Amino acid sequence: MTAEPVPASRVAGSWLHDRMRDVRMVDVFSSTPFLGNALAVVHDADDLGEADMAAIARWTNLSETTFLCAPTRPDADYRVRIWTTGGELPFAGHPTLGSAHAWLEAGGVPRDADVVVQECAAGLVRVRRGSLLAFEAPPLVRSGPVGTADRERVTSALGLDAGEVLEMAWVDNGPGWVGVLLDDPEALLARRVDLARLDGLKVGLAARWPDGAHPDGCGLEVRAFYADGRDASEDPVTGSLNAGLAQWLVPAGLMPPRYVAAQGGAIGRAGRIEVTVELSGAVLVGGATRTLVTGRLGG
Repeated sequence: MTAEPVPASRVAGSWLHDRMRDVRMVDVFSSTPFLGNALAVVHDADDLGEADMAAIARWTNLSETTFLCAPTRPDADYRVRIWTTGGELPFAGHPTLGSAHAWLEAGGVPRDADVVVQECAAGLVRVRRGSLLAFEAPPLVRSGPVGTADRERVTSALGLDAGEVLEMAWVDNGPGWVGVLLDDPEALLARRVDLARLDGLKVGLAARWPDGAHPDGCGLEVRAFYADGRDASEDPVTGSLNAGLAQWLVPAGLMPPRYVAAQGGAIGRAGRIEVTVELSGAVLVGGATRTLVTGRLGG
């Protein structure tokens, strides 16, 4: 599933002169400022239309901007709408943690003191509270083998030889990820990708670190790429992809039920994603969240 665009011609922006509203910029998945993935969170956004949200997301020019609204379901604490510069997503990981952080920091009180229940287009997502926030991964909407044509597109874009790919599978929980397990984390970090060849695919690369080989003790190195016709980039740290990778790799016996993934090292970030797969099968994806900028949005 890809983001749906909203034409710029539909933007009115009259809300700018009605009132100001709070906005936070949150760094997600790093305990060190500016080394995680940035998220803009707009509070009290019920009166914003889709064209307004699209315009703000294009202006922030971040991988995602979220808009906090009143829930429409009685068992949710709040509702979030998640926008990229190209359109709206049903679910995304770092926006889930960053939005929950911003909602709590602004005084939100969940029905359950230990869990925040977020409503989004993909349904309800539970965010557990502890030393770190961690979301319970939604189920995959597409899994299993990747077809020949898509597989060839991925290997061509990544410049991969067949022997370098250990496994490849769909790990799609809404955004549309293809997971690719490679044999060498250092080669993964050095790899150059021809984004144009992805032609609409979102691809997550992963490689396992040998025990003790990563200086921070991380067990998995991850990189994420997307090119959907309107935007193409490498994502700094990606919660939805890491959730999908865990739902694939742990049941397959390729990763242990508890590990830390590193992401962003190839582009000057130092994301750390804490993954736990419980005996029940629940997949928890957690990480540090910190507000770095607070302000007021309006004109």
